[in-house]
Amino acid sequence: MMDATSRKDNENNKDNSRDEFEVTPWEVEGIIDYNKLIERFGTQPITQAILDKVNKITGEVHPMLKLQYFYSHRDFDWILDNYENSENIYLYTGRGPSGMVHMGLLMPWMFTKYLQDKFGSHLLFQLTDDEKFLYTQDRSREKIKLYTYENILDIIAIGFNAKKTRIMVDTKHIQYLYPIATEIAKRITFSTAKAVFGFSNSTNIGMIGFPPIQAAPCFLPSLIEGKPTPVLIPAAIDQDPYWRMTRDVAERMGYYKPSQIHSKFLPSLGMSSKMSSSKPETALFTTDEPEVIEKKISTAFTGGQATTQLQRLLGGNAIGCPVFWYLRYFFDTESQSDERLLKCKSGNLLCGECKGDLAKESKSFIIEFKKRREKAKDVIAKFMYDGESYEK
Repeated sequence: MMDATSRKDNENNKDNSRDEFEVTPWEVEGIIDYNKLIERFGTQPITQAILDKVNKITGEVHPMLKLQYFYSHRDFDWILDNYENSENIYLYTGRGPSGMVHMGLLMPWMFTKYLQDKFGSHLLFQLTDDEKFLYTQDRSREKIKLYTYENILDIIAIGFNAKKTRIMVDTKHIQYLYPIATEIAKRITFSTAKAVFGFSNSTNIGMIGFPPIQAAPCFLPSLIEGKPTPVLIPAAIDQDPYWRMTRDVAERMGYYKPSQIHSKFLPSLGMSSKMSSSKPETALFTTDEPEVIEKKISTAFTGGQATTQLQRLLGGNAIGCPVFWYLRYFFDTESQSDERLLKCKSGNLLCGECKGDLAKESKSFIIEFKKRREKAKDVIAKFMYDGESYEK
């Protein structure tokens, strides 16, 4: 029998295990406690009052908000107030082209399109090809350029408004970013950058000098409009350190602080962590063939029991099942997902059924998405910041 001291030690170990996750702009590892992440980063949860205001302005609450996929923010309520006061709102998001695009990356972009449609906003979409080249020694410029081209096709395939969307590739459009980046860099000490990003003596100086370049699009809309302009950044919460740093210097430069709305991560098809381009067997890519999708899903980790008999008896753990979350975020309606959750817990639903549903829906989704990617090849120049095409 466990004594009181042993029980306390065991509880402490459990608490410590929940702390054993890492979220940085470059690495996301472990099972993430999103509430604890809010505390670490100093952000705010999205409240019912904010959802009510979104509903008042747009006439609906997007499923990604309702289901708390987007769950944290900095000054999102301020953005909504400005919009109600008839002030133009710019959107800014981005992608580090380190590989092909998987479905987890699409979700924030789909939500960004929703915001663009509802608020009529201009969007700056930054591709940080320089960062991805600098971050690891084994990435060549040629490989990064190929990924950049392929990622551009995915961005366009989302369906953004071509008249209100401009894609910026850092190495191609640096002349538009660099003047602002130097103004930002001048106001940030190495001590601050080291504290925010964890830079060390072994960090190459390219990475140390990069953060102001990612910060620059926060202020570019103000130059375009000729006055301080509110900017909202929809992105995964791992990117928050960049904006935390940027907000510290914004008002000293005469700009509004950039606002953010943060998403969680779509889990990988493996046992833990987020979906990642670096682990292709655990992610569904927009270029995957149907048989590949089928195979990946068939071998996916689930929250089910070891046998059908145990599943019927004990039920499954849908909350810990990536297949459930794929279906909930992408394909099921809220009522369908709630019903799936109850049936799983009660043992009236087997993992094979959910995998079958996910395979069917994912194949159909990606087949249609590929068609839009193909059409995107003809309109790249319309989306680029300088109006010129981009070749791989």
